[in-house]
Amino acid sequence: MEDTYYTIGMAGHIDHGKTTLTKALTNVETDRLKEEKERNISIELGYAPLHTEDNTHVSIVDVPGHERFIRQMIAGVAGIDLVILVVAADEGVMPQTREHLEILEFLGIKRCMVAVTKIDRVDEELLELVGMDINESLSGTVFEDARMVFVDSVSSKGIEDMRSAIFEELRQVEIRDKYGSFRLPIDQVFTVQGLGTIARGTVYEGVVTKGSHLNVLPNGKKVKARSIQVHHQEVEEARAGQRTAINLGGIDREEIQRGDVLVASDHFIVTDTIDVSLKLVNELKYPLKQRSPVKVHIGTAEQMGKLVLFDRNIIEENDNEVLCQIRLDNEIVARRGDRFILRRPTPAETIGGGWVIEPKGEKYRFGNETISFLQRKKEGTPDDLVEEVLNEQMIADKKQLIQSTSLDEQVLVPLLESGVAESKYLQVDDKFALTATYSRLAEELKNEISAFHQAHPLRQGKNKAEILQSFKSAYPREFIEFTLEELIEQNELKSMDQFLAVADFQEHLPKKWAKRMEEVIDRLQQDGVSVQKWDAYVANTPFSNEEAADLRKYLLATKKAYILTDEMIVHKQSFDKAAGKLKQETEATFDLKQAKDILQLSRKYLIPFLELLDQFKLTEREGSERTWTDLH
Repeated sequence: MEDTYYTIGMAGHIDHGKTTLTKALTNVETDRLKEEKERNISIELGYAPLHTEDNTHVSIVDVPGHERFIRQMIAGVAGIDLVILVVAADEGVMPQTREHLEILEFLGIKRCMVAVTKIDRVDEELLELVGMDINESLSGTVFEDARMVFVDSVSSKGIEDMRSAIFEELRQVEIRDKYGSFRLPIDQVFTVQGLGTIARGTVYEGVVTKGSHLNVLPNGKKVKARSIQVHHQEVEEARAGQRTAINLGGIDREEIQRGDVLVASDHFIVTDTIDVSLKLVNELKYPLKQRSPVKVHIGTAEQMGKLVLFDRNIIEENDNEVLCQIRLDNEIVARRGDRFILRRPTPAETIGGGWVIEPKGEKYRFGNETISFLQRKKEGTPDDLVEEVLNEQMIADKKQLIQSTSLDEQVLVPLLESGVAESKYLQVDDKFALTATYSRLAEELKNEISAFHQAHPLRQGKNKAEILQSFKSAYPREFIEFTLEELIEQNELKSMDQFLAVADFQEHLPKKWAKRMEEVIDRLQQDGVSVQKWDAYVANTPFSNEEAADLRKYLLATKKAYILTDEMIVHKQSFDKAAGKLKQETEATFDLKQAKDILQLSRKYLIPFLELLDQFKLTEREGSERTWTDLH
């Protein structure tokens, strides 16, 4: 049987016995600081292993209960699989207990047990009343069916029952994804003499191995996992659900802090704007206004930001769910589905919590249209999420899709493969696009180029740079080039240097001016090599300057004429006739005078004509003489 790893959180009011219960279960003292021992309260997070022999490995997190230490409490429960709500039998449910309950619900913790502690201090009647009080407090919450266990940590009464109940509950917990990309939100950073920087936290997903190269986000610092410990035992790897400490090489203590995230891939993004589904506490003490300053706790990070509302300007009472946005002062690491807690900075209180719909939010208009957009995103299936990203980005590779959808690679890859097989997605190399979007752009490109052929039948095609410019406002350049390449590959378009044309297009004289242009071409041919400047041929014609220029380009592109000088072109037949005459009446080698006598051309035409022979490699010049090549 494969080993499984879980993390349990002890939550509850101050002095209700969380630390003592943890010690009774694990024999580990989690209060380590001198101040904690003197004041008999937990300030920092404490951790202890709960050993078992059935391949189930459990870490217990003892989180602080005092209101002043709520930040550490949130960081501690952010990655837990099961919460044990600790309620002292001699005090019952207290305000801090209720706040912890709300936080646990907001964080999406689904499984809870209740440990009623200090039972030796009360009689049976009071114990029964405490049980009723707890049931009433849990009624209507996701924990209303939570198992209740009565214990006394000092006398060990009920401790074995508690331990057995814990493992029964854990069998119902969904195992964390060890196959996803490694992610560890850091809740403690410290140094050890001779070792350097140590980062500790609960592995959210994936596996980290000794020697792994990791990134610290959001600063992007590259580090190496020199060694890994789980509860003071050195191990070769740590996986999802485990509390672990990693000795990091390549980083100083000052460069890393609580709230940073260790990752092993580029599948994660940093962001300062998140779209969220927010649920509020049952009773708001003060109204929550548009752009109210808020403190966001997500993973182990704590950041200030502003709340941006899209369908109201004030929240005065619990409104079930609010789709909104949080704009943060600094970047965090977030994925779709990540849970968060929202607190008011002053007066300090928990406002609510929820989950991230879109980790890379943008600026949206105020109004119902944005709410509908966020609702669609919230309800989207994995396939919907991929389609949404490809609708927005047009084209994306696997890494971009993972970052934008927060889907694990093991979910995304089969989805893409089936989508390609069903022709929903188009794949070229490592890029993906919606087939519908590709088809739309392909049709638009072909229509654009066909329209260009209609307007400019004399030209080879449309310049690719002009096409990219025309479509850049509607489509990403990468997607345009991707589509053009596909159309060329499928023989729907053809490419000639920088020009693109419909595959079966051939440049031709426009019907409107065909006769008049043929007359121009005839006059050019009749003039032989002693041609006039091009402007003289198109003077007094009805052609526009653009059409006259196009005709010249057409003759050159189709090789019906050649450039003699910058201002003159010679008809191909005239050139061939003169070249043939010269070849026939000279020996293998000839000079300028011989050519002049045979062709009866002035130097104005003779020199560029002979240079054209050289250019076409019909002759090779050596000093004042030229030699015919075998190519003619």
